[in-house]
Amino acid sequence: MISLRVSDLKQYIYCPRILYYYYVLPVPRRVTRKMEYGKIEHVEIQQQEKRRGLKPYGVLEGKRDFQVYLSSSRLGLHGVLDMMITSANGDIYPVDFKHSLRKKDLHQKYQLTAYAMLLEEAFLRPVRFGFLYLIPAKAIVPVEITTSMREHVKKVISAIRKVATAEKMPGYIRSARRCVDCEFRNYCADVG
Repeated sequence: MISLRVSDLKQYIYCPRILYYYYVLPVPRRVTRKMEYGKIEHVEIQQQEKRRGLKPYGVLEGKRDFQVYLSSSRLGLHGVLDMMITSANGDIYPVDFKHSLRKKDLHQKYQLTAYAMLLEEAFLRPVRFGFLYLIPAKAIVPVEITTSMREHVKKVISAIRKVATAEKMPGYIRSARRCVDCEFRNYCADVG
């Protein structure tokens, strides 16, 4: 069983073809300006977060850890969480930095849910909430981690594995907006 990256879930939900190009037909990726800018922003936000209090996250006392590597052989999943908050009473919260203005992108919420599941397994504590930090807006979006979200993450993991084993190109998400900045756009002949 291949170990999937947490970011694979976000990519699959955004467009299943991205995972086909990662795992079945590895092709050179075009690094977009948005991707480069996102890397720089992550470093800047991390430096700013080190100086801030935790009150905007609803935590009075606690600590932050950055670039937390998480892995689960049970789920066959691994990734690096941008920030983990541990409150004084031991509650754990995943925080994922996003270069986005949109608060309702499901692919980002399911990625956060996957990180919550990895934290639960690593620390043997329930994770009921996490946060998306929307970099351009400097907005913190609380996200409840529900049972149905956890189940959906498991379904997506299974679907990604099916793409990899079937070696058949999946359909694409019919949204021209999503294709505009895609690093694999040049390989999808049926996308305008």
